[in-house]
Amino acid sequence: MRFKYCRIQGKELAANTRTGKGIFSMLYQMAENGVMEEEDVDLFKEIDSWFAEELPWPPQCKRQEKVICYFKTANTDMMMKMIRPLMWLLERYDHPYYVVYTNSPGEIVYEDDYQIVVKVDDNVVIEDVQASWSPED
Repeated sequence: MRFKYCRIQGKELAANTRTGKGIFSMLYQMAENGVMEEEDVDLFKEIDSWFAEELPWPPQCKRQEKVICYFKTANTDMMMKMIRPLMWLLERYDHPYYVVYTNSPGEIVYEDDYQIVVKVDDNVVIEDVQASWSPED
């Protein structure tokens, strides 16, 4: 199966979206909290600057709306090349993360050649755990 979108996110939830923080938010917080060595902070800042120059900054993100971003997998070879060192930084500092691939991210409110921005649904559904489907011993 081919997926259209990819997102790298952490276990910690962003206050405004209640979803996993994105890779840039995680690393920014790690840099601000003094978790990373100076040379690693410099690497993060260099790559962050490259993304800021190469990708449009979605207006919804500037306004800190309840949205999350995904990369388009069809156009992201160079971006993923630049993301790999950021994933390495997360691993170097034992910071857990997930790589999420999807074709159904939700309501797209912004799109450009490289990324989409998806509205976060305020109606989080929490369901009871279903009955076990494992065979009884």
